[in-house]
Amino acid sequence: MTDHDTDPTRLAFVCVQNAGRSQMSAAFAERERDRRGLDAEVEILTGGTHPADHVHEPVVEAMADAGFDIADRVPRAITEAELQSADYVATMGCSTLDVGTVGPDTEVRDWDLEDPDGKDPERVREIRDEIAARVEALFDEATATTATHSE
Repeated sequence: MTDHDTDPTRLAFVCVQNAGRSQMSAAFAERERDRRGLDAEVEILTGGTHPADHVHEPVVEAMADAGFDIADRVPRAITEAELQSADYVATMGCSTLDVGTVGPDTEVRDWDLEDPDGKDPERVREIRDEIAARVEALFDEATATTATHSE
C-alpha cells in the first residue's frame, strides 16, 4: 500500500461510461473522506474505459434526493497511470479493466452492481444506497489497513 507519511491512499471507482455507478461512488467517497477528516490522507479517482458525454439524468436525480449535486460532473477516461497508482480499485461490474493495468499491490474489488441507466427511480435509489454502503465498507477497510501500516 501507499506510504502514508508521504502519499495519500488512492481509491479509484471505475466503470465503462463513468456516467452512473462510478460517479455515485466518487460522490459518496468524497463525503466519507470529509466525514472522517481524511482530506490529506485519501485521494479519490473516478473514470471510465469508454466515457459517456454526460452523467445519466436518473443518477443525477437520485443523488439530488440524497443531498448531492453531481449535475455538473463530466464523465472522463481513467488513465493507466491513475490505475497504476491506486491502492484500491472498485469496478462497478461492467468494466473492461484488465487486471494487468493496475499496480502490483492494488486491491481490486468488483462490486457487480446493476447499471442504473434506464431503470425506474426506485431501483436507481436502491443501487445508490447499495453503493453508499459499499463505499463506507471500503473506507473501513482502507483506514484499518492504513492504521496497521502506520504503527
